[in-house]
Amino acid sequence: LPGGVFAAVLVVMLVIFVLGFILDFIEITFVVVPLVAPVLLAMGIDPIWLGIMIAVNLQTSFLTPPFGFALFYLRGVAPESVQTSDIYKGVMPFIILQVMLLIGMAIWPSLVTWLPEVVYG
Repeated sequence: LPGGVFAAVLVVMLVIFVLGFILDFIEITFVVVPLVAPVLLAMGIDPIWLGIMIAVNLQTSFLTPPFGFALFYLRGVAPESVQTSDIYKGVMPFIILQVMLLIGMAIWPSLVTWLPEVVYG
């Protein structure tokens, strides 16, 4: 890919994010991660940082319509007066927060790697 490591990580994160709309996190973990992780690690990316980035990205799949599990759980306990469209609209700020977290971790990788470096050297 033109753009090197940055472009590769960006494409992988976008693919995982989009797949979160239609697939469960388990399928994404079993299909996508074994395909892309060895390549990204061979490019010199920190494995802890990559794992946390993928995990946070997969966490958004719980919130993204139409197959977000958190949305199904909320629909099950919400009163009948709350429409499913209201739940989908209400979750958008949390998806934006997740994306902002991913951007922050991409800009400042030490947010992710600082504690493991302190604990494990």
